[in-house]
Formats: sequence, C-alpha cells, structure tokens
Amino acid sequence: MLRFIIKRLWYGLLVLLGVVTVVFILFNILPGDPARMMLGQRADIASVEAINKDLGRDKPLYQQYFNFLNDVSPLSVHNSDNSSSYWYYDHEKYSGIRLVPLAGGGLYLKKPYLRRSYQSNRGVAGILAEAFPKTMILAGASILFALLAGMAIGIFVAVSRNRIVEKLALVFSVLGMSIPSFFAAILNAWIFAFVLAGFTGLNMFGSLYTVDDYGRGEYLDLKNLILPALTLGIRPLAIVVELTRSSMLEVLSQDYIRTARAKGLRKSRIIFRHALKNALNPVITAVSGWFASLMAGAVFVEYVFDWKGVGVVIVDALEKYDFPVIMGAVLFISVILVIINIFVDVIYAFLDPRVRLA
Repeated sequence: MLRFIIKRLWYGLLVLLGVVTVVFILFNILPGDPARMMLGQRADIASVEAINKDLGRDKPLYQQYFNFLNDVSPLSVHNSDNSSSYWYYDHEKYSGIRLVPLAGGGLYLKKPYLRRSYQSNRGVAGILAEAFPKTMILAGASILFALLAGMAIGIFVAVSRNRIVEKLALVFSVLGMSIPSFFAAILNAWIFAFVLAGFTGLNMFGSLYTVDDYGRGEYLDLKNLILPALTLGIRPLAIVVELTRSSMLEVLSQDYIRTARAKGLRKSRIIFRHALKNALNPVITAVSGWFASLMAGAVFVEYVFDWKGVGVVIVDALEKYDFPVIMGAVLFISVILVIINIFVDVIYAFLDPRVRLA
C-alpha cells in the first residue's frame, strides 16, 4: 500500500510540473505589459523598467521560468547575501526556514510565493486564502448533496425494478448532465428566489456572510448556500444516480447475492452490507473526476449568485487582466485536484485491492 501511495504522489508531482509549465508559457505569450497595468496613467519609461526588473521580466524567458518554478515550489534555492539578486531570500515575500546552508544562501522550505496582484498589489496567496474557504464549502455541500441524494435514488431505482421509475431516472440523468451550470444557476435563481421568493425566503444574491448595517454587523447566513449548492450539485447528482443504479443492478445479479438471499438474510442487510460496498467503486471514481467539473462550474455559479469565492476572484481578474491572480488560482485549484485524486485513488485501492497492482 505504501508503494502504491508513493507512486501516486510521484505522478501527482509530474502533473503539477506540467501545469506550472503550461500556465507559465500561456500567460507569458499573452499581450499586455504588467508594469503599465500596475502604473496606469502614471506610467513612464523609468517606472516601467523598474517594475519589470522587480518582476524579473527583464531576463530571458527560460530564466523567468526557472524563477517562477523556484517561487511556487515549497523547496527552493535562494541567495541570502546579495539583496540585488533576483534569487535573494526576501523576508517580505517568503516565509520559511533554511534546511541546507550553502555558500551565500541555501535550500529553503517555504510557503509557495504566487507573486502579487497587478491591480491591488496584494499577495495572490492572501487573496486566494480569503476566497477559497467559501468555494470549498460550496463544492463540499454540492458533492455531499449529490452523493447522498444520488445514491439513495440510485439504490431505490435498482431495488424497485419499476420500469416507469427507471425511465424517469434516465430522463432526470440526461437532463441533469445536459443543462449548463450558468443556465441552471440563472433558472434556479429566477424560480426559487424571485417567483417563489415569498414561499422559499431565499435570496438571488448573497455569500456565506451577510453584512447588516442596522445592528447585527457581519453574520453567518447559511440560507445563501442552498441555491448555489443545489445548482452546482445537479450534474454530479445525475451521474451518481445513473452509476449507482447500473452498478447496483450488476452487483445484485452476482452469485454471492443469490447465495445471501438463499440463506435468508434480510433484504436491507444484503443491499447495504454486501451489495453497496462493491457497487461504490465506480461512484467514488466518478466523484474525483466530477470534482474538477464542480470547481469549473463554481466559477459561473458563484458569479450568478455573487458567492464571494474563487470563481468571483477569477472573473474579476480576467476582466482586469490581472495575470498573477489567474495563474495563482489555476495552480491552487490544480494542487487541490491532484490531492483529491490521490486521496480517491487510495480509497479505491482500499475498496478493491486489485487496483494496487496497477
């Protein structure tokens, strides 16, 4: 099992290296001068050159790549003596410890440095750290809703063996997978927060915290989570329903299930103790893949419902050509997805030991 985990960690590191390379190349061939974006109307030649030097853009592209890789990596090499060196360990930028002393510097273990926003001059890591918990809560609530409701519906459809119920589940799955996230968000906001607002009491817009200017101040408002979570969970819910149904039908036709029935075991025991565990493998695998879609769909859903998460941050950065924020968000989401995929692979290997041989 340990060898399997180490192998998956190695693959994850290779994936992240590929993502860092693609992100760097993509955003360095796009038009636009970061220095002029930061200075605006006050831009002059001397100021532009000073900022480009501070950003390291006065160096060859290959050197900029290695500098960027050194900044985003938790393990990096820095110069601690020469403050004019681009490799200088600036305590305002980096936060960490020196592991291996070397001549003039050393090998450091530090927090990844994602540069600074061109617009606000705030650290990108701080911007994402402020917004990411809201996106994580939204994605977590959505996937939890999709798993619980989807597995319950899928088990019911598989056990009932009712053709009408199966057809309704199939229609629901097709509709759920076909509706784009942004359209579903607008539709749900209009129906449940506008047409039926008097009955549901839900808001069209709102984030995890609401500010009350008349005494309460900032307070937790969980009802604002309902519509975004349901909207974001529609597509994975449809997938979980169909996968659970088809997998349960296949497992229930196996010989060991017929043997359990012949022994007189209770129906609930057969379903939940013997059949469900073996039917979960494709569902768990699908959840890891669909989490990526949740993160992508969250951009549109957050923007429609004004949920102050990473999605809103990305849209604002795209509108303002704030490349460090976009690059940092892409890398941040990539790391989260790699970690989740490794975690799911470990769970999958625990449920099915044959996977460890792959």
